[in-house]
Amino acid sequence: MLIAGLVLAALAALLHLFIFYLESMAWTGEQARTTFGISAEEAQVTKAMAFNQGFYNLFLALLAFGGIVAFAAGAGVVGLTLVFAGVGSMLAAALVLLVSSPEHRGAAVKQGLLPLLAVLGLLVGLLW
Repeated sequence: MLIAGLVLAALAALLHLFIFYLESMAWTGEQARTTFGISAEEAQVTKAMAFNQGFYNLFLALLAFGGIVAFAAGAGVVGLTLVFAGVGSMLAAALVLLVSSPEHRGAAVKQGLLPLLAVLGLLVGLLW
């Protein structure tokens, strides 16, 4: 189950890399505007905020990936600590979005499902 948790963490990290791309590199493009349901004008006004927010997603993804690499290299405690920090932060951010923004609950679920499953898989793998 530990390996399944690490695979789910990698998938969560890949999703957050994609979110980084949309927010920091493609924010004013059609794909990002469609994904986030914003107009071209809204994208221009929020471009700097989205750029910054995208980097948060990048850093969380790198944290999880770094943990997976460390775990695979034999540094189990360090690796799992980094993975838990990465996916735990992804999950916490999704929960904040879920609670604070009713109109974005669908996005919160999409953003938080893989990290939640990763955390559960890692916990089950460690406890059994």
